[in-house]
Amino acid sequence: METFGKVGSSLKHHLNKGIEMELLKRLTESYGGSGYEDEVRDLVIGELTTICDTVTTDTLGSVIGFKKGKGKDGQRKKIMIAGHMDEIGFRVSHISDKGYLRISPAGGFDPRTMIAQRVQVLGKGKHKLIGVLNVAGKPIHVQSPEERRKTLEVSDFFVDLGMKGAEVKKKVDIGDPVIWARDFAEFGDSVTCKAMDNRIGCYVMIEAVRKMANNRHDIYAVGTVQEEVGVRGAQTAAYTIEPDIAIALDVTLAVDVPGAEDHLHITKLGNGVAIKIMDSLSISDTGLVKDFRALADKKKIPYQLEILPRGGTDAGGMQRVKGGSKAITLSIPLRYVHSTIETANKKDIESAVKLLASYLSQ
Repeated sequence: METFGKVGSSLKHHLNKGIEMELLKRLTESYGGSGYEDEVRDLVIGELTTICDTVTTDTLGSVIGFKKGKGKDGQRKKIMIAGHMDEIGFRVSHISDKGYLRISPAGGFDPRTMIAQRVQVLGKGKHKLIGVLNVAGKPIHVQSPEERRKTLEVSDFFVDLGMKGAEVKKKVDIGDPVIWARDFAEFGDSVTCKAMDNRIGCYVMIEAVRKMANNRHDIYAVGTVQEEVGVRGAQTAAYTIEPDIAIALDVTLAVDVPGAEDHLHITKLGNGVAIKIMDSLSISDTGLVKDFRALADKKKIPYQLEILPRGGTDAGGMQRVKGGSKAITLSIPLRYVHSTIETANKKDIESAVKLLASYLSQ
């Protein structure tokens, strides 16, 4: 386990201060496929060292920031909050003699979102290469009707690095990670980028710990690894921490778009942070759900209730460790999940920060 010293900060932060997007921009644009979260980890460490008593990393690579509570010994609970640092991506599975890369997914993908995209390949751990991702085969101009009707699979795609095969093989190995290449942008009341899932969770965690005041309980702020491939980092970190209360911070589906009926929306952009009731991996502790709802009502923080029919968060990993813990997920509604244009509303992000900071300040 590696330990990082605390860096003092003279800044005063208040719950009524608006959110700044610069940190979210840096987080989302960073390279962080599952198992290769190094860039994101460095950012999270840098932020947590200014606000926590200690910051450490565990063997798997998760970051654990600790802030001791002001309550008496024996009366303090251990509250673990977790936002996963990794993003969906691919691994190089084959390199052709002409330099084209075939890929295997590391996370869940809808092949319809993969057509004609730019990607970043981290070759041999040091060469960050821009490439283009597209479907193997003929362009639509010369396809037969049967070819146009073909259902796409991830295995149909390849990466073109724009280099000759010999040069590609000098810089890329089998197993090297591949992620989307996309810049952060603000538009209207919203923000968009790749990797909003789940750099938003990391952002909310950092900002809530920064804004909380006089916490009575011990707070463990954890940037977890490998959530997209099985909530692995959350489980190992929770095994060490043994939290009494586990709060996952993640995104959820906002299907409030044309073509989706009202009952399929799950959440809506702009309606506030989502307090999760259940998903595929966990059922939120009913007492925590009541507590967060009551606190949101008291503080006049907008929120919505969420049931996600498919998918899960780090809560599922934290909830089951050793004797178990009371767990819940606070979600930020997100349109176009697992794509290059994941989109969130600034007010929803702000409501998530305020609700979590208010809870931790009790």
